[in-house]
Amino acid sequence: TTYVVVSGTQFRDDMVLFMIDVIEVKAAEDDLIIIDPDAMLREIEMNGKVALYGIYFDTGKWDIRPESNETLAAVATLLKNNPKMKLYIVGHTDDTGGLQMNLDLSKNRAQSVVKTMVETYGIADNRLAAFGAGPHAPASTNRTADGRQLNRRVELVEQLPQ
Repeated sequence: TTYVVVSGTQFRDDMVLFMIDVIEVKAAEDDLIIIDPDAMLREIEMNGKVALYGIYFDTGKWDIRPESNETLAAVATLLKNNPKMKLYIVGHTDDTGGLQMNLDLSKNRAQSVVKTMVETYGIADNRLAAFGAGPHAPASTNRTADGRQLNRRVELVEQLPQ
């Protein structure tokens, strides 16, 4: 939907000033959620890892929510398009709750992603290794809700050939 707002003001006796605003309403873009396998590959090639914010879990749980399917499919495509690629799947949490709980939760979430890649998308399990970092590698501060949200993520980390 697009709106046009026109307003006018008498500036002087011989001059009227008009202002025209064009307002376009559309869905906000969220540049945190990468669902393009090629963009994931570029990020991994450049930084050795890519953070995924499009894999969702309920609080304190490691069952992957259905709205994660698009991101998971993109990860599977990345792996299928790059058959020699091996990845560490690393779960991260914010710093709320106990340390051991967050370490266990992050590892269980990473294992859920690996399980989904293997069972749903047919990726060989020897290409993926699950690890949990808990709150040890924050992407942002844990003092704010926005920061904690950035800290709750799954990362794909490149495994170099041995």
